[in-house]
Amino acid sequence: MTTDISAVEQSLTESGLPPVLTAFVGGQFTSPGGGEILDVEDPATGLPVARFEESSSGVVDSAIEDAHQAWARWSALAPADRGRRLYQVAAAFREHEDLLARLESIDSGKPLSQARADITVSARYFEYYAGIADKIAGETIPQPPGTFAYTVREPHGVVAHITPWNAPLSQLTRGVAPCLAAGNTVVVKPSELTPLTSILAARLMIGAGLPAGTCNVVLGRGQPVGEQLIAHRLVRHITFTGSVVSGRRVGAIAADRVIGVNLELGGKSPTIICADADLEAAAAAGALAVVRNSGQSCFATTRLLVDRQVHDRFIELLAGHMRALSVGHGLTDPDLGPLISGRQLERVRSFLDSARAEGAEIVIGADVAGRSAGGHFLTPTLLRGVRNGMRVAREEIFGPVQSVIEFSSLDEAVTLANDTEYGLSAGVFTRDVGTAHRLAARLQAGQVQVNRYTGAGVEVPFGGYKSSGLGREKGSAAMQHYTQLKSVIMAIA
Repeated sequence: MTTDISAVEQSLTESGLPPVLTAFVGGQFTSPGGGEILDVEDPATGLPVARFEESSSGVVDSAIEDAHQAWARWSALAPADRGRRLYQVAAAFREHEDLLARLESIDSGKPLSQARADITVSARYFEYYAGIADKIAGETIPQPPGTFAYTVREPHGVVAHITPWNAPLSQLTRGVAPCLAAGNTVVVKPSELTPLTSILAARLMIGAGLPAGTCNVVLGRGQPVGEQLIAHRLVRHITFTGSVVSGRRVGAIAADRVIGVNLELGGKSPTIICADADLEAAAAAGALAVVRNSGQSCFATTRLLVDRQVHDRFIELLAGHMRALSVGHGLTDPDLGPLISGRQLERVRSFLDSARAEGAEIVIGADVAGRSAGGHFLTPTLLRGVRNGMRVAREEIFGPVQSVIEFSSLDEAVTLANDTEYGLSAGVFTRDVGTAHRLAARLQAGQVQVNRYTGAGVEVPFGGYKSSGLGREKGSAAMQHYTQLKSVIMAIA
């Protein structure tokens, strides 16, 4: 459960970040201003590894105003020139991949191999949207003789990004890269739990050739820093990833200001495992749900709906996969790292208490590990006998807990799958192509995976139905949210 503390210290020293982090505005760190100093904890040890000053209202204002001034210059660049700058950012991320991955692992607790994958996909976001920058097109619209009409897509201006702690850099780049490609500038507020890679990435962006002010970063908690950011008159669009409760608050502010908003909120994603499925592949996918970010992922499939005919065999296979998973400090690259905080660990344990009380059976796991070292570890946990009305089946657990629910017919499976306030993602395992298509059509989710359940490429749109959010990230679909449409109608007779 431990790793050499010097490896943590070496990574932080190598980063060149100041001893006390401050906001990054106009291409440089702001001067300390006497704000509250908060610790950044290594969740594997419970020890503080960095400190930052919460951004004052004046610093937040200056970050937005600076981004607004930079927008005039950035949006005036030829789209192909913007694309070339974004390619340079991708190259800078790849050049510093090892350092960024180590910081991401220290900051969030995720295993080093997962952190490296996140840095790779972060660079890929910039490469993908660099290629789109000069292809953001409008259309001509047929009109009566003597009239010509066309549309153009234009940037909003300053876009606020509030990003979560479970995948700090890839969540940042997922929204920031298309924003910049479209000609917007951005102000980012990362989670107060995981600011390290976000602040370093902003510095790398400027070093790679982005003009100062195109990506500013402010630091602090949602209240007051996040709320001040999204309420500012110069912010013209908001992108938020987080809980449904916080997302509703962000959406209310956006509605009051009459500006656009992207919300990527929660998920309680079901996977239907049919009697004819490849059970080994389905069990591996079920285990992967607790591996990725130690189950702290809104995308994870955490309700496995299994045909009664194969239920017992599936439980046996899934338990085998989950027992084999290792747990430890992210820098040692285990299968699972710690949960993000002691508070989150206790929250997950409360779900397990409620599952027991409601009649679910713990097949394996539920052991707290690493407590003597101060880390926030929980062994992978498998629940059987779960019913769809239980708390563990209704709410996001955000921990390494997998639930199995039986069904008797495909109609019942679809009813169970859709009986949730969420609709982010869903899965199907079957050998019958027709069944796969029919189930995919009936599932109420923004993304459906068939005979696999892992992240799709940056090219594939991602977002949810129902309370899972508004809008789409990734792929060319993201550009519809990070641009606004203008129609031009001309008399030419």
